[in-house]
Amino acid sequence: MRIARRGIRPRSAALVLVCSLLQAPAGANSTPWSGTLGVEARLFASSPRDPRQHDHNLSVFLEPEFYREWSGGRDSFTFVPFLRLDQHDDERSHGDIRELTWLRAAREWELRVGVRKVFWVINQTDLVENIDQEDKLGQPMVNLALIRNWGTVDLFLLPGFRERTFPGPEGRLRTPIPVDTDRPVYESSRGNDRVDAAIRWSQVLGDWDVGVSHFSGTSREPRLLPALGAQGTPVLIPRYDVIDQTGLDVQATKGNWLWKLEALRRSGQGDSYTAAVGGFEYTFYGIGGTARDLGVLLEYHADDRGVDAATPFQNDLFVGGRLTLNDTQSTELLAGAIVDLDGDGQFYNLEASRRLGERFVASIELRAFVDVPPSAPSFGLARDDYAQMEIAYHF
Repeated sequence: MRIARRGIRPRSAALVLVCSLLQAPAGANSTPWSGTLGVEARLFASSPRDPRQHDHNLSVFLEPEFYREWSGGRDSFTFVPFLRLDQHDDERSHGDIRELTWLRAAREWELRVGVRKVFWVINQTDLVENIDQEDKLGQPMVNLALIRNWGTVDLFLLPGFRERTFPGPEGRLRTPIPVDTDRPVYESSRGNDRVDAAIRWSQVLGDWDVGVSHFSGTSREPRLLPALGAQGTPVLIPRYDVIDQTGLDVQATKGNWLWKLEALRRSGQGDSYTAAVGGFEYTFYGIGGTARDLGVLLEYHADDRGVDAATPFQNDLFVGGRLTLNDTQSTELLAGAIVDLDGDGQFYNLEASRRLGERFVASIELRAFVDVPPSAPSFGLARDDYAQMEIAYHF
């Protein structure tokens, strides 16, 4: 076990690859840059527990995308950088390469080399962006997909570990004790230079989409260990264990019903454990004789570690609704509540978005944490009810 440095060393080979791809043959197809530029404001309903934190926050973000293909579409290159500048939180002011990928496609295989996001255990969570953990950091990888009639097998080689981002002392939506991201601890003696691996099989079987995966490497979900900072103040240090995780994901589309199940079995972080989330969405199409659709959602989250789980979702029920107006402004609304069945409080969420003209999108996010006891994993958020407004320009 050792304490390792942050980040990934730049590699000259990667720079050579980028330059060569940007200088594709003269006959190559080229598209303009596209992307998003936005302004975000967060207003908190209560004053913070920590006087270093603030009642409001402004930030701006930029996420452009460059795409180019050649060889009749068999080769393509995608580059998606990301940058956010935050008013108060130095940890939230950050940049990342979300994608920097060369793709070579053939009839029975696809090869991707570079930095990508694939939205499962492979990618690290960019936690300073949002507590819903849907934002991910780009992961260096080599991904070979073998496409057969009996399914697709994805093989992943993952050099260069990405550490999770955490809000700084001045940031809201964090643990009561700040996380010291400058002192990560790794179980592997290679630290963030360890090369991980993963494999996934997926197939469409009629109305069913099925996937089975296995990951072996450094966990993207750190354990937070208590320690003392440089000035003797309490801090939490992230420890990254080496794990093996087998996963199953199933989705079935049956008329108005959409059924989902995601389950995993993990070893390497104490006792082996199983966690799962499953549920459905039933959609009422054309409600009231209009173009509007209303989806009703129900999910159950389980983790057999119980109160020892690092996540608050170990015995929780989510109930919600999704309203889609199907209008020219693409107006959508999602509202729901997560209820902890062990009495650790409730979490209420509302998200809405609407296009303004051809280029702008306005969105709002309201979140509230209710009846959260001091013993709950989410107690640090108990005073962090907030409203978030965002205006994004798409170019």
